[in-house]
Amino acid sequence: MEIVIVGLGLIGGSIAKAIKQNTTHRVLGMDVDQDVLLDACSCGAIDGKAAPSDLERADLVYLSIYPEAILDFVREYGSRLKPGCVLTDACGIKGEICAAMEELSQGAAYQFVAGHPMAGKEQSGFAASDPSIFVGASYILVPGKASPEAVGTVETLARQMGFGRVVKVTPQEHDCNIAYTSQVPHVLACAYVLSPRCREHQGFSAGSYRDVSRVANINDALWTRLFLDNRECLVDELDQLLQNLEKFRDAVDQADEEELRQLLKTAAQIKREVG
Repeated sequence: MEIVIVGLGLIGGSIAKAIKQNTTHRVLGMDVDQDVLLDACSCGAIDGKAAPSDLERADLVYLSIYPEAILDFVREYGSRLKPGCVLTDACGIKGEICAAMEELSQGAAYQFVAGHPMAGKEQSGFAASDPSIFVGASYILVPGKASPEAVGTVETLARQMGFGRVVKVTPQEHDCNIAYTSQVPHVLACAYVLSPRCREHQGFSAGSYRDVSRVANINDALWTRLFLDNRECLVDELDQLLQNLEKFRDAVDQADEEELRQLLKTAAQIKREVG
């Protein structure tokens, strides 16, 4: 296949490297940063820079850019994609993107298959890209109105890149689950390090501090947009978290040993059951 990847940051760069390492597909890249394109060419992550005319020949176009940029790109270049071209993305929220894309894609020659590779790092940018982050990870697909063939194309590519599991869901299912598994942990990590005590942790911290605070090294522009675009699901999960924290706080404040042990026991049991 002829593949064009738009956006060669952490995820886009990792996708490019994974495809080149594991398939014979030809990969071209587009990015606003010419130095990134040069680096990607130099290390073999892409076969070359993509011009707008290359989009007309692409079998698959991968949008690894910010949510609002996805829609801008489709408005500008969607009409240039050839019949049968598969357009997919790597955006971390799906409700608003899928609704907007359904409207934009009416009568289009391409087919849109929404996707979300469940992998990442606390670092960002092409320099941090690493195809090994995909090995054994989950890949979420939101098929929408795409044909089984188009969905199969993205699923096959995901497995070729090393993903161990492909999950197909609706936009609502995606966003509510992602609010819990991804967005709440990022909020929690940031709230945790906002404590004045954080600046004094050296010499007192070990694995627990590291585990809880790891994702606080966050891309503020990207995650602000992701949080706000998924605010309904995220607020529901934050309310649940606050209720649970309140239970722990009250048990500690009231020296209620029985309640505290029951909360800890219940949490440990759930973790053992679900992993």
